[in-house]
Amino acid sequence: MANKSVWSDNRFWQRSATWVTGFASILLIWLTLDTSAQISMGNDEDLKNGVQKRVPGPTVINYKITYEMDAKRGHEVPVIGEKEKFFGRDDYSEEEAGALLHLGKLGEQAKNCMDCHTILGNGAYYAPDLTKAWIDPAWGPEGAMQALTGKNTKEEAMAEFLQHPDQYPTHARMMPDLGITAKEAKGLVAFLKHMSSIDTNGFPRNFGKMQGAVNGK
Repeated sequence: MANKSVWSDNRFWQRSATWVTGFASILLIWLTLDTSAQISMGNDEDLKNGVQKRVPGPTVINYKITYEMDAKRGHEVPVIGEKEKFFGRDDYSEEEAGALLHLGKLGEQAKNCMDCHTILGNGAYYAPDLTKAWIDPAWGPEGAMQALTGKNTKEEAMAEFLQHPDQYPTHARMMPDLGITAKEAKGLVAFLKHMSSIDTNGFPRNFGKMQGAVNGK
């Protein structure tokens, strides 16, 4: 009787399938655990100790956030620096900061921001990407939006624009007035600041080069 080829042996394929399935399952479990650790939010102690997590804690709103080139990684990354005032304070507790971020997230969902904007890769491309909006230099001390809104700080300029976008026609695709209150605007700005501190592996790509936002200037 002629020897049967291993490639036509059902037992070979059954064993191979078992090994491949087992290896893939182990790899999936490892990737899930690794990803969970990467995306878990940090806390106030991390920030106070200079430990920068991929997703910083809510109290990152108490700190200056810049966007700097990392030569090793080949793209810009958020860098958390010294304390800075946010709506006149730099001492928000975890509870206060968390509540502001929660309010902002609810506001972003209630106003359907992703119908026009992209946030962390999700949403539309009709309006500007908001993932790194906080570090867009247009809102900085030398940017056009502070002068246009007549405000003295980045957060105040952003909040003013969100409440009265129809008064500041900055783009052909003008943002409509969504009836955002002062309280909601503060939460949305906190949400945007926290989002800009998240290490997104350089997403959106070339933001620093396109917007001139390197070093958060």
